[in-house]
Amino acid sequence: MLVRQPLDLFAFGCMLLFCLVMASQQVVLKAVEEDIAPVFQIALRYGIALLLLMMLIRTKRTQVRLAPENRWPALWIGVLFTLEFLLLGEALRFTTAGHATVFLYTSPIFAAIGLHIKIPSERMGILQWVGIALAFSGMVLAFIGGDASSFGAVVLLGDLLALLAGASWGVTTVVVRATGLSVLPAKQILFYQLLIAFVVLGLWSFWSEQASINLTPEVLASLAFHGIGVAFLAFLLWFWLLTRYKASQLGILSFMTPVLGVLLGSWWLNEQIELNFIIGAGFILAGVLLVCRRPASGRRVAVA
Repeated sequence: MLVRQPLDLFAFGCMLLFCLVMASQQVVLKAVEEDIAPVFQIALRYGIALLLLMMLIRTKRTQVRLAPENRWPALWIGVLFTLEFLLLGEALRFTTAGHATVFLYTSPIFAAIGLHIKIPSERMGILQWVGIALAFSGMVLAFIGGDASSFGAVVLLGDLLALLAGASWGVTTVVVRATGLSVLPAKQILFYQLLIAFVVLGLWSFWSEQASINLTPEVLASLAFHGIGVAFLAFLLWFWLLTRYKASQLGILSFMTPVLGVLLGSWWLNEQIELNFIIGAGFILAGVLLVCRRPASGRRVAVA
């Protein structure tokens, strides 16, 4: 049995790179949205990643067929995964990349509540409920306030869509943990997620007239970054780290992502960061960290 080791300097460097890539994806999507709609770019990136994953699976001569009892849960996972990125892509049409990243990473809150309801061993303690209250207070604070020139109904709509994307991510975690999918190889689940997302998001893009593309060098670089860097290599790096290091410590470091997302949005896209959003985001991250702490019973609440 492989013993997972605590984090070392190499693992920290890998996690910093992973978080930087994941934080950059919303910023890059937003940077080229005039030449390609975010939701269409997400569809194309999953098509690229699906092709690369199929080549990897074929090289390793492995199977992606699921047992009959796992097919419906896998379909639900694919639908929820698709819904998450459909909501995120639409959110980026209205709100900033920094806002979208922070609200997307509220997913552990929704996952913890769902797991508390569905799985007795995942019951939360008092500290975790304090974290839930703190995070939701931060959401309210992040949604309200700001001056009219930078914070209006359109941004609120985008923030709400990003929050719903985070909820969809959280529900995905609950479905994986509550069904037989939690013991399956990651590449099997990822295959069905990518396949359904590519098809549905592609159809949505054409139906909503967002499938136009202006193939500038920036768009081509963005597609390469998302299809190869984000949806393929970054996830492979994450799964590799999970096989060698303690998941709880990796999960805590992953919360560098929303912080980096806000900073990158401000630096790269000149996005204004409102004081109420900074305070609210701090409450959200503090609440998420409390939720992910080990409960008194010795069990750890799952991190999305």
